[in-house]
Amino acid sequence: MVDATRPGPRAIRATVKPREPEQLGFEGMPERLFVCTPSKLSAFEDCPRRYRFSYVDRPMPQKGLPWAHNSLGASVHTALKNWYGLVPERRRPSALPTLLGSTWVSEGYRDDAQERAARVKALGWLESYVATLDPAVEPTGVERVVAAKTGVLAFSGRADRIDRRGDELVIVDYKTGRSELTQDDARGSSALALYAYAAARVFRRACRTVELHHLPTGTVAVHEHSDASIERAVSRAEAVARDIRQAERAVADGAAPDDAFPTTPSSLCSYCDFRRVCPAGAVAPLRQPWSAVEATLAGGSTAS
Repeated sequence: MVDATRPGPRAIRATVKPREPEQLGFEGMPERLFVCTPSKLSAFEDCPRRYRFSYVDRPMPQKGLPWAHNSLGASVHTALKNWYGLVPERRRPSALPTLLGSTWVSEGYRDDAQERAARVKALGWLESYVATLDPAVEPTGVERVVAAKTGVLAFSGRADRIDRRGDELVIVDYKTGRSELTQDDARGSSALALYAYAAARVFRRACRTVELHHLPTGTVAVHEHSDASIERAVSRAEAVARDIRQAERAVADGAAPDDAFPTTPSSLCSYCDFRRVCPAGAVAPLRQPWSAVEATLAGGSTAS
């Protein structure tokens, strides 16, 4: 017999008070990883103000004119990438004029005459360089993105080339800028150490050697890292990431952006994209977009 005074199942469900969602606290939760590339980290190390202009301020302050030395470097890098894109039988010096011309970047040069001279110079570098390469050898990676995570960073970067030599990998970085590089340059490059760290994890193979291939002089600067030196580079990158976060928090808490991201005046100010919007950079000697290439063609050093 059914008790008519007893509420039915629907009524019971209707009278049950829904549970309040649990409030999840944020104390003790791990901090979000800092997403970065070598250029992002080096921008802050070179000058926190330049980092702010590039990655924090929105809209981004207007940049200056394109730099011819960047155009020259990009053209050479792309030509080498496309050279490795050919089948081995076609990797000959005779392919280089077409490879260089098809992706040539013409921004920043003073005039057509300077651009033509730079193109001839770049072709000469490439011809001399590929003569040292075995066209049958396939690199492990060309313009290869490698990435790795630490307790602080989510790092990624694009290595110019990753070679396999024996059981280990080697990071190769092309340079077209200033005068001949040294072992100190290879040892001191945080970017190359981070590439080695990431490549070892992506390919699960030891990677300790880094090389700077300077095309204008045909020289190679080599450094072999230890596990400890790579770990020091990673720790340094993590420290830079923490400094960036501290500066960003300071601005969020009301600090003046110029105080949180101060300038670091140096010779780089003359080649900074944001020179004209930065009071400290504006007093640096003016360099025309083509100045560094002019020095290269004259046999001197450049900015990059």
